[in-house]
Amino acid sequence: MMAALNTTQLRGKLAYQEMMSRHTTWRVGGPADVFYTPADYDDLAEFLRSLDAEEEIYFLGLGSNLLVRDKGIRGTVISLKGSGLAEIKILSGTRIQVGAGVSCAKLARFCHRNNLQGGEFFAGIPGLLGGALAMNAGAFSGETWKQVKYVVSIDREGNLHRRSPEEYEVTYRSVKGPQDEWFVGAELEFSKGDGEVAALQVKQLLEKRAKTQPTGLPSCGSVFKNPERDFAARLIEACDLKGYKIGGAEVSAKHANFIINADNASAADIEALIEYVQKTVKQQKGIELKAEAKIIGETDNEKL
Repeated sequence: MMAALNTTQLRGKLAYQEMMSRHTTWRVGGPADVFYTPADYDDLAEFLRSLDAEEEIYFLGLGSNLLVRDKGIRGTVISLKGSGLAEIKILSGTRIQVGAGVSCAKLARFCHRNNLQGGEFFAGIPGLLGGALAMNAGAFSGETWKQVKYVVSIDREGNLHRRSPEEYEVTYRSVKGPQDEWFVGAELEFSKGDGEVAALQVKQLLEKRAKTQPTGLPSCGSVFKNPERDFAARLIEACDLKGYKIGGAEVSAKHANFIINADNASAADIEALIEYVQKTVKQQKGIELKAEAKIIGETDNEKL
């Protein structure tokens, strides 16, 4: 639980019992006990120091790639969206400093407007840099950590750490590093190029995404990781699961690796459909699909 706190010391936005359905791209999720949007790095540090050492802490970006269960979160959610951690600036000719609250779409635009190439793929990631760092998010054959020179993290005591990629185990859609630290920024390296060419590539990539993905409907992005030398969407479609529904949740008919909130789905509907897809693909294809989407929150019987 939160320790006694003098809220006059804080400059961010504090809320209690905040419905997570307002903050996830699936538009589902029960209440979080505490919900805080920090004003800047110092404010975030002050807030973290106010929390009990046993408090569960969750950092939130745009709420993509995330399923919050219907009973909500027993703990504290720190929202980077709308926070003061959204600065972006050039450090040198090809290196930029980016706050964890910067959207990946904004990062892509910043790159091509400053004649930098290599960041076009960020336009296809529906989240903030903090989340992209946490899971090594990727799109259009690009991956976040291939651009990382250093990251900045913050611990429970509010201390900032500048760390190199060598301090993390980074693999496909997975990043493991120091415990009880969260990403608040990074230094990224790109290459000099023609901004107009990069902008055109971004436009073409977004047009391709709009044609192949259900971009106008509530989803989390890709639900499952691609198995080695295969694609989750191909396997799901081969099992004739496109359009399959549980409650208000549906496997997209446009892209099989998307589950959409088609009709006031609950988080339980979506989780049940995720499990059904996994079970069916395992039975028919002998392949175990692993969820890319993170599932958090309290169930009827336990806190996970």
